[in-house]
Amino acid sequence: MSGLEELSREELIALTRALMAENAALKAEVTQLRERVAKLERLVSRNSGNSGMPPSVDDLPGRKQPKDRASGGGRRRPGKQPGAEGKALAWSDDVADDDVFEYFPQGWCGCGADLAQAADLGVTARHQQIEIPLVVARRLQHNLHAVACRCGAVHTAPRPDGVSATPVSCGVNLQAWCVYLLVVHAIPVHRCAELVASLTGAQPSPGFVHGLIGRAAAAVAAANARIRTLLTLAYVVCCDETPIRVGPKKAKKYLLVACNQLLTWYMLGGRDLDTFKRFMPAEATGVVVHDRYQNYDAADLGIHDHQLCVAHLIRDLEDCAETYPGARWPRQLQMALRGLIHAANLAREQGRDAIAAGTLAMFTTMFRGGVAVGLSEVRRVPGPAKTVTQPVGRVLLEVLRDRADDVLRFAHDLRIPPTNNQAERDLRPAKTQQKISGRLRSEQHTRHRYAVRGYLSTAIKHGLDVMTVLRDALVGRLWMPPDPATA
Repeated sequence: MSGLEELSREELIALTRALMAENAALKAEVTQLRERVAKLERLVSRNSGNSGMPPSVDDLPGRKQPKDRASGGGRRRPGKQPGAEGKALAWSDDVADDDVFEYFPQGWCGCGADLAQAADLGVTARHQQIEIPLVVARRLQHNLHAVACRCGAVHTAPRPDGVSATPVSCGVNLQAWCVYLLVVHAIPVHRCAELVASLTGAQPSPGFVHGLIGRAAAAVAAANARIRTLLTLAYVVCCDETPIRVGPKKAKKYLLVACNQLLTWYMLGGRDLDTFKRFMPAEATGVVVHDRYQNYDAADLGIHDHQLCVAHLIRDLEDCAETYPGARWPRQLQMALRGLIHAANLAREQGRDAIAAGTLAMFTTMFRGGVAVGLSEVRRVPGPAKTVTQPVGRVLLEVLRDRADDVLRFAHDLRIPPTNNQAERDLRPAKTQQKISGRLRSEQHTRHRYAVRGYLSTAIKHGLDVMTVLRDALVGRLWMPPDPATA
């Protein structure tokens, strides 16, 4: 720097101090930028393999793919999975005479004889097809007669079930079709009307189709109340929630589900504690399987026993394994949890009521040892929780240490599932609906839709034909879920 020789000692000291201050400011700025870059890199690295994010985010631009999806395929190959029960079309001797068709050679033989006069040598090949008839809407007329008794009293025939009081209406089968397409397959209203018209020739109006969901929800209200009661009394309930957009302003709401292998119940609300108080009744005393969302742990909610979703924990441990590639404890903890899940599934398949004692002790020891090692390697940063960010995995390790009973409860009671996958499966239709239509038109319409969906999901879990129970509900013959002991 020219001219430094001319500066006095005091001026050189002042200049040095100014440069030191500027250098310190630059260092602080570099530190902040490095922290910001690290946070951004971590956000980009989050995916469905190392967090609770859905698989749909893996395809977003710049998003890091999970390790086992780098080659493209995905975690499961399409079609039948290894070990799954195979299904094939089997031959049946129960075929109606009207559905058997005989075919004979037609034409002329090389000798000039008519094949119609040839001798029948019998059937040489048989082929069966599973076929459906072409569906064509028919106009049915119901004439209600009146009769006069010899005493003078006049009696009028009642309308058959499902026949409206209006002179012309759509039949209950057609109504059930529309509700099924709207609720189960998320077909938008206008497309549903077009689809029914194309397949049957009937011409229901979009307004009529839209109003069917409200009518169906009213028809199944009593069954939903019973489903709610049965879940309150159930030994195990899986819970989850997902954001959905509702109304013309696309307001963000949350769809919550409580379910088990036989029951499904939905509730629309927020992610606040008041919603969860209405969602989880105070009378509930069963084990709640959830994803560690903080509201489930609120004292006001009154949940007695928790089972933390092990699938979420394993994904969080995958994040730790990627963050600390040289550490062994993340893989050890994953191995312990997966080993306990496999042992529990194997015990259930073999009809046993508990995991073998030696297997349980081995994986439990492996789990507790991995937690202890992880806590020793990932130290807690002192300071208030609101102002201090803990290293990746520290909070998770403290959860595994402090709530080990809630993590391993499934290993000691085979009635409890290790994950809340059942709840996630029951919420998946909401994601499909949102991808198709972007939002639902109103909160009331959304409540009606998921009241019907919960009823149909429960019926399907009981092995019932969905169209039959839906049609019966619309004509007033509502199916009610039985007590668990008789299901």
